[in-house]
Amino acid sequence: MDNLLFGILTIILCFTGYSFSWKFQMQDKYKLAVLLLLICGLTLRIYTSADFFLHAWDERYHALVAKHLIHHPLTPTLYENPVLPYDYKNWLGNHIWLHKQPLPLWGMALSMWMFGVNVFALRLPSIILSTIGIWLTFSIGKYFFSKKVGFLSAFLYSINGLIIELAAGRVATDHIDIFFLFFIELAVFFSIRFVQKNNTVYNILAGLSIGAAVLSKWLPALIVLPVWLLIVADSGKFKTKTIVFQFLLLLVTCIAVFLPWQLYIFHVFPLEAGWESGFNIKHFNEVIEGRTGPFYFYIDQIRINYGDMIYLPLLWFLWKTFKNLKNYKNLAITIWFLVPLLFFSFAKTKMQAYILFTSPALFMITSDFFYRLVDYKKQHRPKWVFNLILILLIALPVRYTIERTKAFQKRDRYPQWVANLKKLNNDKINNGILFNYDKPIEAMFYTDLTAYRHIPDNNTIAALTEKGYTIIINDDGNIPDRVKKLEGVKVVELLK
Repeated sequence: MDNLLFGILTIILCFTGYSFSWKFQMQDKYKLAVLLLLICGLTLRIYTSADFFLHAWDERYHALVAKHLIHHPLTPTLYENPVLPYDYKNWLGNHIWLHKQPLPLWGMALSMWMFGVNVFALRLPSIILSTIGIWLTFSIGKYFFSKKVGFLSAFLYSINGLIIELAAGRVATDHIDIFFLFFIELAVFFSIRFVQKNNTVYNILAGLSIGAAVLSKWLPALIVLPVWLLIVADSGKFKTKTIVFQFLLLLVTCIAVFLPWQLYIFHVFPLEAGWESGFNIKHFNEVIEGRTGPFYFYIDQIRINYGDMIYLPLLWFLWKTFKNLKNYKNLAITIWFLVPLLFFSFAKTKMQAYILFTSPALFMITSDFFYRLVDYKKQHRPKWVFNLILILLIALPVRYTIERTKAFQKRDRYPQWVANLKKLNNDKINNGILFNYDKPIEAMFYTDLTAYRHIPDNNTIAALTEKGYTIIINDDGNIPDRVKKLEGVKVVELLK
């Protein structure tokens, strides 16, 4: 089906589904309403993920490491067979790859083990987790505020363009941040269930979820701890001794999940683990890979990711929270958003998705404001002003959804270079090394070759040939004469 037609049909289908969802919500039929949110959100994610090629940043690296993890889950590698010297500090071209925590990579590897090494299997875990996140957002919003606030929060999560793009691997940090967001929400959900049911099992599940979040994107996952404390304190069900015991149990469970991997990699891969540990700290003190911005970077970015009207509900909610600090639920939501915002604002390295895990808090803040404004306008004028604000609170996020999904753009979703690599892989070349190809990471994902951007000197090529490697050179029209004279070298034409 033509991509543009496919996009138009997707938007029409989702518009219809969301319309009925709102209708059911107005009739207090929340099960049907949320079910439709899940279906429409899943549809948007599947459509956006149907780019049948690896995206440049950072999906291709995660994909290649995940592919290799299928065969050795405890040894994450980028270059599976680095026939040329490499720098272990260079995460773009090294062998042992510890640049990210392993859980999202394991998830992608498991999916590809089950459904084959392809981009849709790669993205399937993020599609599923971000769809489940719609329901989690509804459940959390219902607890903190009301069913209608939970519903609107879930709707905003469902259509959020950044979440959809990340699940599709289109923008940097992609599946890593989707896993992180999911386990943060899951930990908050289990924290709520713990106080509702007064059952230690749910607290253990919350600890497991925090540990899984740490194994997805490290220590910012600990933001759940103060949120947990405020949820427990707000319930009024527990004595101080019980709170202390349950909090320690939460911590022990969390640590038991993430610590073994850290000990393992420092024991087995000490050089790489030590370097990456220091590299993570550098994100706070140094600008890494040019990813930076002013102190207000995230304050400015949230208008793009959550709608230009976000500042109005945010300022209102902060005012409301600090006016009454004894409202622990409001305080928990504020901490969930504000602490990471301030932390990452002080950090030198900045990227838009670094505070993605705070998005449920923003969705709930927006939704609470929306319904407060609905009530307020009943007694105040001019009503057209309130109506305009209410419309913009919904319309602007919808606009960014359409822009990010690119549903109305005619795009090549299966480029020729992917077809060429797959065709090359069908040749079943043993011990093949591809040189002079500007997409080496993609080449190693789609084929069993080892690939490099450059062409080494003739002596290196000769030495590799003597070792039994098959040398393949991509003909980009600029192959040096020295290479053309070599015997036993296979020349192919692969589109860039």
